[in-house]
Amino acid sequence: MDSYVVRYGVMRYRGTLESFPSSEPALSHGDLIVIETPRGHELATVLCPFSGDKAACDRLANAKGVLRYVRRALPEDVVDMAELTQLKQDDYKRCVKIVTRMKIKLTLALVERILGQERIIVYYVADGRIDFRELVRALAAEFQTKIEMKQIGPRDETRLLADVGDCGREICCRYFLATMPPVSMKLVKLQKSTLDPTKVTGRCGKLKCCLRFEHEYYRELYSQAPPIGRRVKLGQEFGRVVAQELIARRVVVEFEDGRRASVGIDEFDPSFSAGENNEFFDDAQERSNESKPHREGRQHDHEVKKPRRDKR
Repeated sequence: MDSYVVRYGVMRYRGTLESFPSSEPALSHGDLIVIETPRGHELATVLCPFSGDKAACDRLANAKGVLRYVRRALPEDVVDMAELTQLKQDDYKRCVKIVTRMKIKLTLALVERILGQERIIVYYVADGRIDFRELVRALAAEFQTKIEMKQIGPRDETRLLADVGDCGREICCRYFLATMPPVSMKLVKLQKSTLDPTKVTGRCGKLKCCLRFEHEYYRELYSQAPPIGRRVKLGQEFGRVVAQELIARRVVVEFEDGRRASVGIDEFDPSFSAGENNEFFDDAQERSNESKPHREGRQHDHEVKKPRRDKR
């Protein structure tokens, strides 16, 4: 029995279809099929055959339950799904009216109808948990079907509603990401990106996912380039690394005579040991120490100084 990776739903869930009968013709990329999910009957797109290795399973970690093959999609299935998609705006407006009337503090993001119409999924954003039992009953009475409320975060809201990112291409979370990678300010500082929030945040208001994509490449560059402060030898000259230009695979070196030059990371003498020819660096370190204030003395003066008493 063959197995395939499929994508379905407005959240672009990925999952493995393991119940495909061997008597059916093999599926290929882009084929539309009808599958049965825990939510009901849905239209899915075939991505590729499933290899079954662990790495592929990890990438499909957000698969929702067991998926069962029903049939290949018929032309009328495609037409029905297109009609349901066109009802999305009308369904959204009807939900907004009910939420406004009941004065519930949440923001509706999207309303999804699945092919089998076994249920309607309402995606919303809210601060903390909300008791929406009365809302579910009102929506069920309005739409005459089962209602599923799904709370999402800013990134999932962007996946549903946004289109193009700052790079001019379709946003990654909507185009190909199966899971949202964790991104922290540590990655921004490592890549020496600007700390301007408007330039390092995406459409969701969070740090851009592409910072995570580039992280391994920056780590590789850091491992190849000499760190700042490292003593290096270039030809017959000795110097110290004072800055790094990782993307260009170059570093800025300060030589003994005070000159600074941009040098490729592959141009240094690999046989040079940082412990050799240290006279220039020892002198520089000594001058640096002399220019620093004596913190011990300041600390001692602070300790013996009597506290000032306020006169009343």
